[in-house]
Amino acid sequence: MRLLVTGSSGFVGRAVCAELIARKYDVRRVVRDRHISSGGQHSNVIGLGVIGSGTDWFDALDGVDVVVHLAARVHVMHDSEGDPLTAFRAVNVEGTLNLARQAAAAEVKRFVFISSVKVNGECTDSGRAFTEADVPNPQDAYGLSKHEAEKGLRQIAENTGMEVVIIRPPLVYGPGVKANFAALMHAVRRGWPLPLGAVHNQRSLVSLDNLVDFITTCITHPQAANQTYLVSDGQDLSTTALIYGIARAVGVPVRLLPMPVWVLHVGARLLGKSEEVLRLCGNLQVDISKASQLMGWVPPVTVDEGLRRAARGMQKK
Repeated sequence: MRLLVTGSSGFVGRAVCAELIARKYDVRRVVRDRHISSGGQHSNVIGLGVIGSGTDWFDALDGVDVVVHLAARVHVMHDSEGDPLTAFRAVNVEGTLNLARQAAAAEVKRFVFISSVKVNGECTDSGRAFTEADVPNPQDAYGLSKHEAEKGLRQIAENTGMEVVIIRPPLVYGPGVKANFAALMHAVRRGWPLPLGAVHNQRSLVSLDNLVDFITTCITHPQAANQTYLVSDGQDLSTTALIYGIARAVGVPVRLLPMPVWVLHVGARLLGKSEEVLRLCGNLQVDISKASQLMGWVPPVTVDEGLRRAARGMQKK
């Protein structure tokens, strides 16, 4: 089976390609850099530049059975783009649907799209997890662009018969993770006192290994066809519990201050950091029972093991 993986040089893409190659799939990788050699050791790597509505996928799709579409304009806090929604749509909607249309024309059998839990929304009420049956409620330009891409893909599937699988992960962590999760791990490792000792929220995360395993399952499983799935580690954590888990993983004592959550929110507003504190203190839970019931999927890696692997990756830097 020949697979085309976009975004193959990214955090998730590298791990997906490594796993697929280990499983003896014929993997064709798409990267952004046009200057990568088309021969020698890079014979299965194609540089296509920025993906958009005009990207020509003809050669890349030749002989491909399944597309795994990871490439995207990703969510960033405090986006400096003058018109973020237009920028997100250009890549995440127009670029995705252009690829899907060409894939269907090339008789690709299945299109696996990595979307985001942000299509469901930004937070959940205590004790109530997001499900795939919920009415989408994206709150920012990134989430809206992913939602629009999902709708377009379903229409293409209906019109062409190409199977579409949509995966909505929450925050992904693992070796090589960057941004806020990496900053939190570094702060814990360095023994910095953190005012997060009284945060009793519940959040779903997914380790890189669990996400890769789920994507790999969705490539061939018959019950994945034309379905939308939420995915997580299957074990939700408070931010306080997460910090304890990170501390165990990196082998350091925990230094937490039991600051009331309302104080954190007030301080965040004063500092212009409300979005960051919402992520640390709010609830965001996902229900993965659909994946379990339809495909028999169980996360192969526990949260503790996922954090240990992330910590080992951090120590190698």
